[in-house]
Amino acid sequence: MSELDSRVSKKRNSLSLLRSGVLVSVCTFLSRILGLVRDAALAFVLGASGSADAFYVAFKIPNFFRRLFAEGAFAQAFVPVLSEYRVKEAHEEVRALVAAVTGSLTLVLLCVTALFMVCAPWVVYVFAPGFVDNASQAQLASELLVITFPYLLFISLTALAGGILNAHGEYAVPAITPIFLNISLIVATLMFARSAAQAEVAVAWGVFFAGLIQLLFQVPFLARLKLLPMPRMGFGHPGVKRILILIGPALFGVSVGQINLLLDTVLASFLETGSITWLYLSDRLYELPLGIFAIAISTVILPSLSRSFSGGEASRFSDTMDWALRLLLLIAVPSSLALFMLAEPLIATIFYRGELTASDVHKAAQSLQAYSLGLVFMMLIKVLAPGYYARQDTKTPVKIGIIAMVSNMVFNLILVWPLGHVGLALATSLSAALNAFLLWYGLYKAKHHVFTVQWRLLLRILICATLALAACLYVFQSMGWQWTQMSDIQRIAKTLLIVCSGVAVYAVVAIVAGLRPSIMKH
Repeated sequence: MSELDSRVSKKRNSLSLLRSGVLVSVCTFLSRILGLVRDAALAFVLGASGSADAFYVAFKIPNFFRRLFAEGAFAQAFVPVLSEYRVKEAHEEVRALVAAVTGSLTLVLLCVTALFMVCAPWVVYVFAPGFVDNASQAQLASELLVITFPYLLFISLTALAGGILNAHGEYAVPAITPIFLNISLIVATLMFARSAAQAEVAVAWGVFFAGLIQLLFQVPFLARLKLLPMPRMGFGHPGVKRILILIGPALFGVSVGQINLLLDTVLASFLETGSITWLYLSDRLYELPLGIFAIAISTVILPSLSRSFSGGEASRFSDTMDWALRLLLLIAVPSSLALFMLAEPLIATIFYRGELTASDVHKAAQSLQAYSLGLVFMMLIKVLAPGYYARQDTKTPVKIGIIAMVSNMVFNLILVWPLGHVGLALATSLSAALNAFLLWYGLYKAKHHVFTVQWRLLLRILICATLALAACLYVFQSMGWQWTQMSDIQRIAKTLLIVCSGVAVYAVVAIVAGLRPSIMKH
């Protein structure tokens, strides 16, 4: 390939990745907005009561395994192997791999789901040991877990379908799919929970049906790709064996952040009533930029990195990683600053109504500020980890993940007693910083990421635009608005004013400082 052809190919690859990233971000944005509506509805109906804490524990347990396994270890192990099969094998071999993986995964999930449903009371005590002194709360949480845990079965198969679609360049459908979770919970909360004898039970059934609906939604799109073969047991299939080898270590790699969040829940169960809910509400806002941007970028670069590695294109691999990091920082830095400075306005605007109190808003805003300090690093983790999994290197992320997890436990124990639930959030941020640095340094040392000339301009843009954004938000903060004393319409209008002003100031200053489309090229 000539130098001109190489440059044209890189440009097309960059534009393709950017288009795919924007598409996934837009779809994810719609899903996350509905997610905030869902959480606002839950806060309105459930408040921050003991029964609300029980529901959030029952909801968080299958969600934890979803993020750890379905969106974490499994996705990072399956997509590279599937991408390699697409590059090197015929379509029939790809179908055989999909059939073997589907059958094997379904069997494992059925066994795990049945086990957790039978052992629900003990599972609750493991994930929320603070409930041991409140028998009725523990019993309610275990009853809700029996209803919600099958969600893991459905959503893991949904993640399998999404991985197949992503590997074939079909990004929109997997990105849209989570919308059905939010719609299902909104309907369950506002139409059924408010009139039910136990609101939390009605919402738990909403979780169950949400998983089933998401799985069924993706089936026609797999059929269109002719990748809906009859599942079969395939633990002996070479591709399945390789995926199994990669999955184990990956559990401690890219998903270590979810383990840290789970530890927060365990310790929060020993704190004052409402702590789990405060952390949940702040985590929902913290997850917004993480899901819209970091996971979107991670989703589109993993197949590209895997193809570059399988094709022996080391330069393209590094260029793709560098592009992802530059794009991410342009979004992550202002997002982190905005969440820190607007924590209380955002929490109040989205959640303050119904059973939620002004004190709950203040407490949730405090943990959101602590989470925001680590947002940039958590977003970097999502983008850096594919640099290892695309090369089917799971050992390095395991070592780094263990270091980060142990450090999080140490930070938790140091900070939880003087700072309460805020200390748990701050510990998560500190361990994320360590995790991100070690992941990046490993790639940089092995020359899988090489800094390009665009970084000098990028740093200038980031400094100027972020300082301008901070000044803009400070002006609004100095007005002394009492967010919990406003009406819903006033809060929404003023929050939109601040957010739109901040985005405009950041964008204008970034453009004046030199931001051009060229900085986003490989």
